Amino acid sequence: MDNLYLRSGIFLAPFHYHDENPTLSIERDLELLEHLDRLNYHEAWIGEHHSGGFELIACPEMFIAAAAQRTRHIRLGTGVVSLPYHNPFMLADRMVQLDHMTRGRAMFGVGPGALVHDALKIGIDPGEQRRMMDESFEVIVRLLKGGKTPMCPTARTGALSACSTSRRPAIRQERT
Repeated sequence: MDNLYLRSGIFLAPFHYHDENPTLSIERDLELLEHLDRLNYHEAWIGEHHSGGFELIACPEMFIAAAAQRTRHIRLGTGVVSLPYHNPFMLADRMVQLDHMTRGRAMFGVGPGALVHDALKIGIDPGEQRRMMDESFEVIVRLLKGGKTPMCPTARTGALSACSTSRRPAIRQERT
């Protein structure tokens, strides 16, 4: 029990004031993660939103890639990627690449999407989002384990032919 310690983390919501300069807001968020890394925070989760008007991080993976170049220890996670909005094969491949770019510090958080307007703007029935998330998650897990997927029909992405990723996730040692 001597080696127990409290791990600290943050959920970095992509919310910013309408009258702020978006470039400076994103820079401030990246500087915050640098500071948290120096304070030895264990993890940071980055949100994805599109239609609210004050959410600046539409692609958590892209933000995480930039943050990984500025930090050394903090783990960086998608909090969350809205699975119904993405092709599962492409998303799995992006996450594998991100895992390598972060040297194993990437964490993959998923969800159905929270804002009804996000779904409606891309032609998704909000009532179908949970089903679509479950379908996509099944495919993504199989791909990340190195397996092939059978066809996976979804309302948003159409049918995927059998596919597999060409890369495997990085192996990360847990820091103590």
